[in-house]
Amino acid sequence: MRSIEIPVPGGSLHALRFGDGEKIAVAAHGITASAMSFRAVARQLPEDWSLVAVDLRGRGGSAGLPGPYGMDAHAADLAAVAEHLGAPVALTGQSMGAYAALRAAVRRPELFSRLVLVDGGLPLPVPAEFDPDKLLELTIGPAVARLRETYPSVDAYVAFFQAHPALAGDWNDDMAAYVRYDATGEPGAIRSRTSSEAVYADGRDLLLGGAAFGDDLVRLTLPATLLYAPRGMFGQAPGMLPQPVVDHWAAQAPLLRPELVDDTNHYTILMTDRPAALIAERLTGPA
Repeated sequence: MRSIEIPVPGGSLHALRFGDGEKIAVAAHGITASAMSFRAVARQLPEDWSLVAVDLRGRGGSAGLPGPYGMDAHAADLAAVAEHLGAPVALTGQSMGAYAALRAAVRRPELFSRLVLVDGGLPLPVPAEFDPDKLLELTIGPAVARLRETYPSVDAYVAFFQAHPALAGDWNDDMAAYVRYDATGEPGAIRSRTSSEAVYADGRDLLLGGAAFGDDLVRLTLPATLLYAPRGMFGQAPGMLPQPVVDHWAAQAPLLRPELVDDTNHYTILMTDRPAALIAERLTGPA
């Protein structure tokens, strides 16, 4: 694993390159996550492949890269990454990263050879009448509150995550490395590197952008696999993408192929070996 910098509007986007293979897969992470969330997937790639996992604007090593945020901006950054690395490349995204990857694949299809969406990319079901600010606070508020917390040490920060109900039963070295990568600050005031401004802006885009994401799915010209989990962010059913929602969009988008990944939740579908191997296979195996 090594750090690389990729020029984008406003500065440079930080990424982690896993492996030295000539074939490239690019990966985009979730709303409060980082490039390190793809460590397990990278380990499963064939030797002739490399995984370039980006730190999206406002996260990880790109925490200081200014906005604008939102899926259009992240999609443009992913396109710039593909051009920099030598397109076409395979593309994947998990959670919010799936929406950014979907938009990049629709707007710049010549840059990508295939698309793998992991527990994201479908329009989020929201109430017919809702106050966007209240809904944003309900859905994103707890995550932002966690970003503003401080911890006495990096080990204490790791312990906080280790107790999370969606992670505790499957805790592994990849999860620990992910949390340590996210930690910043001085002893006694350790916190996440993720920008709360970026999370709020991206969260609003995800909540309000349902129709646009639906259009993206219908307009796909690349083969796209959707891997989705039966359990959600707290390790309990239903998943982030309920089965009726998956069925609806599978019928609407001819190039979308959904696959339920049994016995996973929103995090373990990416950060444990069995599903990580499936993601790697869908990225690199026969079309």
